[in-house]
This record gives sequence, C-alpha cells and structure tokens, in this order.
Amino acid sequence: MITAFSGRLPIAIAPLGLVFLVRETPGGYSLGATLAGAYVLGEVLGSVALGAWLRPRRMNLHLAAGMAVGALAFAGLAVFPDTSVALTSTLAFLAGAAPAASPGGMRTMLIALVDKADEARTLSAETVLTQVTWGGAPALVVVLAVNAWPGAPMVLGAVGFAVAAALLFVLPAHRAAAPEDVAGAAGGRGKERGKLLASAWPIYLTSAAAMSMLATAELALTPLLEYRGLTVNWSGVLLALFSLTSAFGAFLYGLRTWPGTVRAQSLVFLLITAAFVALSAVFSGLIGIAVAFLAAGLFQAGVMVTRSLSLRERLPEHAHTAGYSIQYAVQGVGYTITASAAAAVLAGSTPVAAILGGVVITVLLTLISAVAELRHRGTKPSGAGPDGRPEEAGTPVSVAAEHHSSEEHR
Repeated sequence: MITAFSGRLPIAIAPLGLVFLVRETPGGYSLGATLAGAYVLGEVLGSVALGAWLRPRRMNLHLAAGMAVGALAFAGLAVFPDTSVALTSTLAFLAGAAPAASPGGMRTMLIALVDKADEARTLSAETVLTQVTWGGAPALVVVLAVNAWPGAPMVLGAVGFAVAAALLFVLPAHRAAAPEDVAGAAGGRGKERGKLLASAWPIYLTSAAAMSMLATAELALTPLLEYRGLTVNWSGVLLALFSLTSAFGAFLYGLRTWPGTVRAQSLVFLLITAAFVALSAVFSGLIGIAVAFLAAGLFQAGVMVTRSLSLRERLPEHAHTAGYSIQYAVQGVGYTITASAAAAVLAGSTPVAAILGGVVITVLLTLISAVAELRHRGTKPSGAGPDGRPEEAGTPVSVAAEHHSSEEHR
C-alpha cells in the first residue's frame, strides 16, 4: 500500500499540478490545459502499449523503469516550466506515458499475494487508497503551488515515482510464471492475444460509462451550484467529500459477500449511481444536491471494485495486467471525450441539461454492455467456465495458477 500510494500520488496531482505550474507564465491557463491534455494522451497510449508488453517474470523491473522515466519527466517539468511548448508538452507526455502501466501492474502484483477468497476485500482496500489519494491531491497541489513554489507539486510527483520505483524491489517478488502461464502467454501473442483482450469489451464499456458520468458530474457541479443561486465555494468541498464517500463505499463493499455475480453487481451499481447523479441535477437546494452527489460517490465505489473483479473473471491470468491497462486507457478516453462534450453543452445550454445528457449516455452504454454480456453467456458452450472456456478440456489457466499459488502459500 505504501508503494501504491507513492506511485499513484504523482498521477493524482499531475493534471491540476500542470495547470498551476504554468499559470503565471506567458502561456497561462491555456498552456496548462495543453500540458494536461498531453499528459492524459500519454497515459492513454502508454497504458495500452506498455500494459500489453508487461510479463510476470520481470514485472518489478518493468514498472520501476517506467516510474524512473516518469520521475525524470516530472523533475524536468519542475526545472524548465517556461521553456518551449514543444519541450514541456513532450515532458508532460512522457510523464503520463512511461509509468502508465503501473496501476494495472501493481494491481496484478497485489492480487497475486492473496488467496482467491480475499480478492474482493483486497480490491476494496485498493479502491479506498485510490479515492483517499485522489481526494487529498487537489488540496495538496494548491497548498504547495501557492505557498511554496509552482513547481513544488511536480517535485513531489518526481519523489513519489522515485520512492515507488525503489520500493518495488523490496516487495515480495511477483511469482515466476508457472508453465501454464508461459504457455498461455505464448499462445496469446499477436492476433490471438488481441482477440482475447478485445473479448472483454463490455467490461471496458462499463468503465467508460462510469468515467463519462463522473466527468459530467464533476465538470458541471460548479456551474450547477451557480445556476441554482448557491455559492460555488461548495464545489471543492463536495468534490473532496465525493472521493471520501467513495472510499467509505469501497470499505463497505469489502466487509461482506454480496448477492449476484460481480458483473451483475457492477451494472446495478452503475445504474444506481446514474440515478443519484440525475437527482443532483433535479434538486434545487444545497442539501438535496449534496446528498444525491455523495450517494452517487458511495455507489460509484462499488462500480470501481466490481469492474476489476469482472475483468479478472473474463480474462485468463496472463492477460490480467494488459486488461487492467486497457481498462485504464478506456477510462481516460471516456473521461476526456465526455469532458469535451460537457464543455460544449455548458456553452450553449444549462448545467442541468449537461448532467442529464451525461446520465442518458451512461445508461445507454450500460444497457449495451448488459445486452452484450447476456449474449456472451448465451453463446458459451456447454460446460464452459465463467470465461467461456470448456472446463472438460483441462484445468483453466487461472485455476491452475490459483492451485500453484495455494501450494506455495502452504
């Protein structure tokens, strides 16, 4: 958890940190938006390319190398904030791309350390850590950039990546790939590996839908408060409480076993979250908006945990890291596209229309994902396991790996 926190804090502070880094330069906020866009683009492309390239045998080394490059890029941004736009944009792109596989890779390492029965609780704990990190990062950026130095958040990001890169080598090593893993990875190269990863597209779509709705809610919250005649100062408080509420929701999810499959839970949680986001746009008073918004954060945590569990069920073990990375990239794409669309709607309409439009899009994407999931289950061959592979043909990779891990544990 210490390593994960050190590696994720730079990711959480980067977008706002880049804005504060250059806001007093001639480029101002426009340059800050450009650098943030370059960073997100680097995250999206890097997570797909590097996530598919990672292999279990050298996971620590690969992740540490990416974080080291990310640390250098963050340090370069802190030292040269007023250099050419091309150079700062390149550094921002590298800062996002080089360590982009670290969230998915570290999630794979984390799950490898626990028994099958503890996976849900482990992912819940990881979600708690993520939400707390993202909840505190904006305030940390503002305090450091305003009271210390505009480049201080970038320095903190460089230190975080450097610390995480070093700690990766003292963690319990990711277990050497079992023969089944090697065979699965070898058989999954090229076109077959691409088809395997693409088969989880309904789950990726769920992730995109969740982030699309989150982008709409976050970006429209401030104009919504102003539209309702309320002070906009509450937006920062509500966004921070949203992250903390999500952390509490993830904690609650990990306390017990919930009915239904994790895929069904993910879809239900997403629809409930959409309903509360819609209510936040309908209510006119601060209390109603706050209650609906925070309730959405509570159920959003369930979406975050169950989508990772769903991906683990759908893909064999050797494809988990690549699947997490693609999921991470799709989230970034969904957030970016919806943010642009929300900005366009806000320019020509009301915040209520922007939020409700985002909710409608989320519901449609969720229904498409649910229909695709039903078709997938309906086309599975007789005797197929949860991932669609015949159980009679031999022990699936994931089961063999769990058996191997259990034997090591004993």
